[in-house]
Amino acid sequence: MSPEAEEKLNAFFRNFAEGAKPLLLLDYDGTLAPFRVDRFKAKPWSGVRELLARIQQQGRTRMAAITGRPAHEIGPMLGLDPPLEVWGLHGAERLYPDGRRELEQTSNEVRQKLDEIRAQLRNDSLGGLFEDKPNAAVMHWRGASPQHARLIEQRTRALFEPLAQIDGLRLLKFEAGLELRAGRDKGGAAEAIMKEEREAQGASGPVAYLGDDLTDEMAFSAVNRAPGPHLSVLMRRAWRETEADVWLQPPEDLRIFLERWRRAGHREQVAGNGEQVIENR
Repeated sequence: MSPEAEEKLNAFFRNFAEGAKPLLLLDYDGTLAPFRVDRFKAKPWSGVRELLARIQQQGRTRMAAITGRPAHEIGPMLGLDPPLEVWGLHGAERLYPDGRRELEQTSNEVRQKLDEIRAQLRNDSLGGLFEDKPNAAVMHWRGASPQHARLIEQRTRALFEPLAQIDGLRLLKFEAGLELRAGRDKGGAAEAIMKEEREAQGASGPVAYLGDDLTDEMAFSAVNRAPGPHLSVLMRRAWRETEADVWLQPPEDLRIFLERWRRAGHREQVAGNGEQVIENR
């Protein structure tokens, strides 16, 4: 972790105060867990599940995962009890801890076009890995050779880009893939969660978003506009241009960040009980 990043983290965690409920928003793949070609093998980095569980047990932080995956996949991967609130499909789907599910509705024209393109890709995946989502058609080329990846991307763009001109559909670029999709993005999900918290608390508590991919940039921008204390964190091993406030490298910096969050929550609890504040080391 760079001295600049540590200074920004110190400034952020100083803003934790009694009465202001912190909000921790988390991407999954590449952030909490390393990428895997088989996404069901993408288990959290060592120690991450335990740190999230300890933060959850404090009862001070609202945590939510915002992921491109279908929301139901995250609970079994994290193994938390109760499960986290999850905004899946980049935010178009919401899965509550009690199992309730909400999915944004799309127009008949959008649904018809997505049905057509999904049927086409089930028959011919253009050499890539096709993923069928309720609100999207997704093409992956992670693990392909550079030459093969370029060919898959060219074919996918030729198919997706004309359809992205339809009102209600958009093209979303992510690392090693393209998605033709409808509905809320990660920025919209972050904005919706922050709005709920402001309305519930009557104030803006500290909020942080951790993500790694190009799709997380919209959430970084949303958090950067938050009226209260905020921190956007690019959590990836290699640097890239970003709107995030700080760059941290998993898994070690991720564990450090979550431990810092736990300690800050512990200090709030102790202070709230009127006892001497002692930071665990």
